[in-house]
Amino acid sequence: MHLESSHICGFTSKLVENDNFASSLSITPSSLVSLYITTVFFLLYALKPKPASITTQHMDAPTLLFSEPDLYLQTPAGNRIPAHATILASASPVLQNVITSSNRIVKIHGVPDAAVTAFVAFLYSARCTEEDMDKYGMHLLALSHVYMVKQLKRRCIKGLGDRASTENVVDVLQLARLCDAPDLYLKCVKHLTNHFKAVKETEGWRFLQNHDPCLELEILRFMEEDEKRKRKTRKRREDGRLYTELSEAMVCLEHICTEGCTEVGPVDVEVGRGREPCSKFGTCQGLQNLIRHFVTCERVKGRCLRCLRCKRMWQLFKLHSSICLRHDSCKVPLCRKIRLKMEEENKKGDARWEVLVRKVASAKAMSFLALPKRKRVEEISGEGQ
Repeated sequence: MHLESSHICGFTSKLVENDNFASSLSITPSSLVSLYITTVFFLLYALKPKPASITTQHMDAPTLLFSEPDLYLQTPAGNRIPAHATILASASPVLQNVITSSNRIVKIHGVPDAAVTAFVAFLYSARCTEEDMDKYGMHLLALSHVYMVKQLKRRCIKGLGDRASTENVVDVLQLARLCDAPDLYLKCVKHLTNHFKAVKETEGWRFLQNHDPCLELEILRFMEEDEKRKRKTRKRREDGRLYTELSEAMVCLEHICTEGCTEVGPVDVEVGRGREPCSKFGTCQGLQNLIRHFVTCERVKGRCLRCLRCKRMWQLFKLHSSICLRHDSCKVPLCRKIRLKMEEENKKGDARWEVLVRKVASAKAMSFLALPKRKRVEEISGEGQ
């Protein structure tokens, strides 16, 4: 609703002339005049039209909230940066404790003046430019840790981690250790481990050797443990590949002795060159050659396995007998015989052999579960028949 000044003056004049109203409220004429003046000024200010060219959209938040700074941050060079105590206290609990009514100058030491300016800019805008991160990333991390500005600290950890290089990785690592930044510390140590030959030639590494031998020892221990982990991983991967190949050989052995393949098969199954190879023909082909050699080799006489190929075939038969669950109906040669012999001896087997049997059986089960459901059903029905 738009009110004219004449309406306001008429309203207040009637208020003054109304003696009954004044007497009822026990208000003196002088008090009514003061009330009149106050009301007029208040309403005129409230109804004053705002300039169309000036809007809050074009004004900064600090300008809207604060007319002038009430605090100064003093840089190492002696320059003073004006600021507002309310904003600094809300952004940093440390500054909140430092700022008092009597102390309106806060001194910041140990960093360049431009880094202090970037720090204050982040406290106001919660933003840090890539240029500031490139130039003053390490200084900003130190300031964010000292003054407990968590948002800036997370930004610096990410920025310095992405900018870690051979030349500055040692410096960033030392700063991460001092500023309680474990993620950045771990990233720097991994970078140092992967590029150690280049890093050890830098000035930063030589300085570390001369002034911080404890940190050097810690890094070398980490590198040794990392190398051990890599060796264990490689060995585990190689063992897993071996168990998978042996489990595939067990499947192929059952396939050859039950259905037959291109060259070798049971007596009641015809095999020949015209037969199509199976899906695992690479393993089946080597196993068929090994079986043909085992049957025809003259060194097997008297059960004295002097031939390495025959010894390998015998171990495959023994491994199959150890993991086979159908000894009575199994068509693999020597399966039941080897099993009975192992039971008659009734001796505790080799621990390494028992581990091998368990690993191969587990790999065989996992490969079976990895098959499509239709293929698993077909294999189960084939075994039932």
